[in-house]
Amino acid sequence: MIRKYKFHNKAGLYFVSFATVYWLDIFTRQVYFNVLANSISYCRSHKGMELYAYCFMPSHVHMVFRSANEKPMELLRDFKKHTSKRIVEAIASNSQESRKEWLLWMLERAGKKSANVSQFQLWQHHNHPIELWTDKVIKQKINYIHNNPVVIGLVTDPLHYKYSSARNFQDDHTVLEIDDPGFMG
Repeated sequence: MIRKYKFHNKAGLYFVSFATVYWLDIFTRQVYFNVLANSISYCRSHKGMELYAYCFMPSHVHMVFRSANEKPMELLRDFKKHTSKRIVEAIASNSQESRKEWLLWMLERAGKKSANVSQFQLWQHHNHPIELWTDKVIKQKINYIHNNPVVIGLVTDPLHYKYSSARNFQDDHTVLEIDDPGFMG
């Protein structure tokens, strides 16, 4: 079972999902979404991330991506480490965050339970990477990603959710650029 969730093909295309500790709804404010979007943009520009689909949900992230440097595990590790630090800083410095003390307490509580975390833990440790082999499976995962906000009731149409590549597929790149999904042919 554990073998199922590893990056075996370093050049492969992967669907990944990762969640905040305790499934906390952290991503409810623009400033926190900006951290995710800016971090993705940086990874695309400087770390060889090829991003084909994404959705930032309140408590988790879905992506279809590939590492051009054939280091998907390291890429995702660095992304999570960086965003964790930046999100904690954003929460701590946000004077408008009504849940500040509680969120920081929960993140610190999670960090104390983890041997490899120094203070705060934002993300759960697992990513559940699933390598995508066929166009059919790629399309299924992208449809799953794009419909996630509809399924949980945030919107009634995938195109209405701001933090999803469903909008990119309609030539709206205002939130985040993605790579050409030519494999969707």
